Amino acid sequence: GLTGSRRATMDQLWLHIVQWLHTVGLHIDGGTARAVGDAAANATAQLDMPSLLALAAALGWASGFRLYAVVFLVGMMGVLGWMPLPPGLAVLQSPLVLMVSGALLVVEFFADKVPWVDSAWDAAHAFIRVPAGAALAYGVFGADNAAMAVVAGLLGGSLSATALATKMTTRAAVNTSPEPFSNWGLSFFEDGLVVAVVWLATQYPVAFGVALVVMVIVSVLLLVVLFKFLRAVVRRLSSFFSGSAKVA
Repeated sequence: GLTGSRRATMDQLWLHIVQWLHTVGLHIDGGTARAVGDAAANATAQLDMPSLLALAAALGWASGFRLYAVVFLVGMMGVLGWMPLPPGLAVLQSPLVLMVSGALLVVEFFADKVPWVDSAWDAAHAFIRVPAGAALAYGVFGADNAAMAVVAGLLGGSLSATALATKMTTRAAVNTSPEPFSNWGLSFFEDGLVVAVVWLATQYPVAFGVALVVMVIVSVLLLVVLFKFLRAVVRRLSSFFSGSAKVA
């Protein structure tokens, strides 16, 4: 049988399902909803440790690029039955969460296509994406496995910070170009990358693990190379303005 804490979690889950169905105009009795909730819980319980770790890592990594897209995408996957969400992530299926994350997703999509506006947007969200990535990764395990939840949270936060640093650094370098096409291309690439990361983690966890190692290595290399590039640009600008001041 289920433990008391897990049963309480399942009760909350089936209540959430009833509320969701009522929101979209479908009314069912509590017994049916409980059966649906138990089925989702059983499906979630069948996820093995590599699958859960892959999901936690994917949520953390992708949040560093597109937090709102991650929240909306995972929530819709749960609503549509494409993926059984762990109880700690069931809140992502809430109509309110989906509406807010969907609206912010649209705003972020267009803001990310405008040179320098994208960097300002990233800077404003620097203190949101990392803790959010950690929280999403933590929710994969939740209270049922506190030790693994903490490990997942630390992993998710670290990956989110790495992805965010890579994004901000590459955008700062690309934005030095006067044409917007490189910025648009990089932004669309990030859009596709987020979808690919979430899909790969949920469908092929082991393959995602290999891909994640490659992405982290590439990120570190980009950070090293582009940081040196940015320092060179700053030195050139400083020299230019110092020379102009002397001429004046």
